[in-house]
Amino acid sequence: MFLKVDADQARIDAEVEAMALAPVPTPKVLWHKPPVLAIAAVPGTALGRLGEPSPASPAAWAAAGAAIRRLHEAPLPPKPGRAGRDLDELVADLDGECEWLMTKGVLPADLVTRNRQVAEAALRPWTPAFTHGDLQITHVFTDDDRVTGIIDWSEAGQGDGLFDLATLTLGHEEHLGDVVAGYGTDVDLEVIRAWWSLRSLLGVRWLIEHGFDPFAPGCEVDVLKSRL
Repeated sequence: MFLKVDADQARIDAEVEAMALAPVPTPKVLWHKPPVLAIAAVPGTALGRLGEPSPASPAAWAAAGAAIRRLHEAPLPPKPGRAGRDLDELVADLDGECEWLMTKGVLPADLVTRNRQVAEAALRPWTPAFTHGDLQITHVFTDDDRVTGIIDWSEAGQGDGLFDLATLTLGHEEHLGDVVAGYGTDVDLEVIRAWWSLRSLLGVRWLIEHGFDPFAPGCEVDVLKSRL
């Protein structure tokens, strides 16, 4: 059992609602007494961790792609999620973060500028899908090459499905083909790569300010460098 505590009751409510609607394996809700949510552990192991080689097989990654396709084809939840942010707001945040990264000397200007150019491909109209919104590889569990559970649904809602595919494969480009094969339909790989740049540009400052290291091998800064 795991206990999740969130002072923002709306996030907990959104998580419970999304898990009830999602047509993929999710943790069982044991009880919910605000601000605490108790959920059962899901079987299996996570696909991996950012910055480390994934121990999961190509078939397990393909199974994750198939599960995401089922989610994206499900009836839409009532509200936008993290993957459905207002485009103007997203552009403003992105440009603000790029300016901060360069002004503070956190990253070289050419690295920021190149990735801002790459990110432009993600800033386009999209057809709303039921999205998870935070589909990191640590949130997808598999066993015997099948998905046994997807956790952490507080960012779920209507959004751009390619955001989910990009989040899952961030830092693990070698498994993008497996995920797309499991997803089972053509996707715009340029947009997925654009989301890699966009998410990484937006994440560097937050990670630094919260005690994480985006410069660790295989993590966000390496993702940005791979676009040069």
